[in-house]
Amino acid sequence: MKTIHETDFYRTSDLACAAAISLFVRLDNIDKTDRRRAFFIFERNSELDGLLESFWKGTLTVEPRAYFDQIKALKTRLYEID
Repeated sequence: MKTIHETDFYRTSDLACAAAISLFVRLDNIDKTDRRRAFFIFERNSELDGLLESFWKGTLTVEPRAYFDQIKALKTRLYEID
């Protein structure tokens, strides 16, 4: 049985970042326990770390329509009733 540590996951409340990286890696969960802010949760690995570095450096390239559709999909998940 594998022990899960908080450092095994990346959490962000940044919708733009979550949309971009979720085009490449699976979104594990959305934490909505804070009523003011939701957190998108991704399993941390070297691929994710590379995507994050590219995103924050401004060098990550995505297809614009796919990115827009992903933002809409994440917003839908944010506002659906649990």
